[in-house]
Amino acid sequence: MDHAVSDDQLGMELELEQKPSTIDVDADIEKRSDQPLHTNVPLLLSELDWDSPEDPDNPRNWGSSKKIYHLVCISLCAFTTTYLSSAWASGAVPAAKEYNVSETVSLLGVSLFCVGLSLGPVIGSPVSEQYGRLPVYRWSLPLGGLFIIGCAVSKNMASILVCRFFAGLFCSPCLSIGGGSITDMYLPSKMGRATSGFLVSPFLGPCIAPVIGGFVIEHKSWRWLEWVGLIATAVTIVFSLGMQETYKTAVLKQRAQRRGLCVSDHKAPTLGSLRGWMADTVVRPLILLTTEPIVTFLSLYIGFNFAVLYGFFASLQVVYSEIYGFNPHKSGLVFLSLAIGLGLATTTSLLMDKFIYQKKHRELTAQGVKRIPPEHRLYPAMFGGFCIIISLFWFAWTARSDISWASPTIALIPFNWGNLCVFTSAAIYLVDCYGPRYGASALAANGFTRYMFAMAFPLFMVQMYNNLTPKWATSLLGFISIALAPIPWLLFWTGPKIRSWSRIASSLA
Repeated sequence: MDHAVSDDQLGMELELEQKPSTIDVDADIEKRSDQPLHTNVPLLLSELDWDSPEDPDNPRNWGSSKKIYHLVCISLCAFTTTYLSSAWASGAVPAAKEYNVSETVSLLGVSLFCVGLSLGPVIGSPVSEQYGRLPVYRWSLPLGGLFIIGCAVSKNMASILVCRFFAGLFCSPCLSIGGGSITDMYLPSKMGRATSGFLVSPFLGPCIAPVIGGFVIEHKSWRWLEWVGLIATAVTIVFSLGMQETYKTAVLKQRAQRRGLCVSDHKAPTLGSLRGWMADTVVRPLILLTTEPIVTFLSLYIGFNFAVLYGFFASLQVVYSEIYGFNPHKSGLVFLSLAIGLGLATTTSLLMDKFIYQKKHRELTAQGVKRIPPEHRLYPAMFGGFCIIISLFWFAWTARSDISWASPTIALIPFNWGNLCVFTSAAIYLVDCYGPRYGASALAANGFTRYMFAMAFPLFMVQMYNNLTPKWATSLLGFISIALAPIPWLLFWTGPKIRSWSRIASSLA
């Protein structure tokens, strides 16, 4: 969904409108006409800007078809990355038998991939800010694909697990900068649909992987799970070859160099710049996670929901094979219900934005309110919590042999319906609360929590379902959801007071 979102995602630059040009580059060239074009007196990046508000090089001025192509590309990258994260789950049992290890050890292939994904912002954000978004997309998936090949040809479980970790690590940067690419192309007032469409892709990947994986395991070996993932990676890479740079600083620097100007950003690596990078990408997110109640509780809630989703990759196969006698490909088809939930969540979020948030926005604007309280972003999350609770208890008490398999399968639909509603609503709320700069760090903290939870749950879900039975294991998850569901409601009513306690959030009020 991730990381699905992180440092650059969901509005790292939501407040940054494109300003009219303050520098006429052509005039600057003429002014320097007494010097060679490749002058030794460099032009600072801070001196560059768009030639005019209608500058065709500005990604926000691209045509609709070009924007849609790039949106599809970054969504494909997110889908492929999260597809790879969960594809291994279908082959965990046969791989464990082949190498004589426990299923828990084999499921580390999913967990370690998630650990790699959690580190995406640490790599993707500084690289994209220094060199642009395009190099990250160009090199991220190909490097991850090399380790997917390593998984497919490995001769022991240890090498498979190492390759899975590095595959997640190198694939993760393209997932972490997707939101930044969207803000490069769309004005904040016009990016709602684009953001909603993009956020579906990292959630859709884990839902489709078991469907394909079930058929692959039944007709091929577990190694073909990795080969199919590699094919998906190759298709994504080829389809994305037409992408262009969207990051403003990189676009302006490349254009200035084409015009013969020597450009310098005066950012040679130093010990101070390294400390600054560590503070922005590692330390600050952890500080927000531990000192800001809004970040802490929303990260906990979203992390739990995401972890249950990844735990399903192991537990649902146990439930449907033992209770209903499903073979691997039938068990995989069950995950289509989770995909249906994503479609309902996207529709719900868009409708709530149009008929509730936008209406409230117009009312408050008419009253002279300059900054709309971000708590009005929480309507989908407030609704989504109920969906998750209903889904878990419905599944828990109908997944039994005397009730048709259709009932628990349909029960899974509300889970992802609520899961995505909570995630998208909370992510936009965090950016609104903490602004573009600190909002990005809040999302990075959320992404780290999300994937670390996703790393842990598959390792004990099978044992929990075997020991507690599916009824009580899923009910336990439902009771935890009941405890967490009030979080968006409490933030809706007490959010302004909590934000007033925060030095960061209060400064944006």
